[in-house]
Amino acid sequence: MINTMNTTGHDSSQRFIFENADVRGEIVRLNRAYIDTVHGKNYPESVARLLGEFLAASVLLGTTIKFDGRLVLQARSKGQIALMMAECTSVGEVRGIARYDAVPTSAEFTELLRDGTLVITIDTKKGEPYQGIVALEGNSLAQCLLEYFRQSEQLATQFYFATNRDGVAAMLLQQLPAQLHKDPEVRAQHWDHYSTLARTLTDDELLDLPNAEILHRLYHEEELRVFEPHALVFKCSCSRERTARALSVLDKQEIDELVAERGGVEISCEFCGSEYNFGPGELALLFEQTEEGPTH
Repeated sequence: MINTMNTTGHDSSQRFIFENADVRGEIVRLNRAYIDTVHGKNYPESVARLLGEFLAASVLLGTTIKFDGRLVLQARSKGQIALMMAECTSVGEVRGIARYDAVPTSAEFTELLRDGTLVITIDTKKGEPYQGIVALEGNSLAQCLLEYFRQSEQLATQFYFATNRDGVAAMLLQQLPAQLHKDPEVRAQHWDHYSTLARTLTDDELLDLPNAEILHRLYHEEELRVFEPHALVFKCSCSRERTARALSVLDKQEIDELVAERGGVEISCEFCGSEYNFGPGELALLFEQTEEGPTH
């Protein structure tokens, strides 16, 4: 039996747990937030879809821990994509970018991201940042994340991603620490059963079916507890103040040369496209304050 609450809505993350087993799951949907992330970037379709997976993965990873801040999922490689990064805050704000020199032409994960590392950073408002690193080994982001959990958490975990031009849907299934059942054999049987059923879900079903129908399709014979969904939204953390601080640590001579050549400095945010213009007077004051240091 499935005890469901509200299981509809896009741009959301929704948790479910098995009442009689130490296993939990999460379903993530990103439509508007995905479109806002890739809008105006002119990414090839393969890059946009992979970035969608990274966005959903950052949300799924954030659901595995309790934190107050942001989680950043970043891949650096020698493949056609030099950098791919997605982040999700603890309040459900997402953003992401992809960087490359030549426009990627491949649709294969191993060509887009090759010979590199996958880095997961948890930047909390309290305490030191945590960082986990795993090699980019595997034919998909799901396989790379599976390897990360094998090395770090030692908890059985599966990721499922499906993308199209309009958005991304993803599901996580994860074994929990032993509470209901201590017997390793029983735990293994539960995990094998639930993960095998999850693998029967098609991409179209994950993308098109409401969460309640997905869970009924997979686990109608099980007793589930389904939680209220959490809203997700694209939001960039850039601001004029942050941009000014970034400018203040640059070489003043380079800034002066830009002012002489262009009459000022224009900075465009890679994530959201916001433009910040700084004139000669504002830049002079900015560097003057930097040289003087903080006042008391």
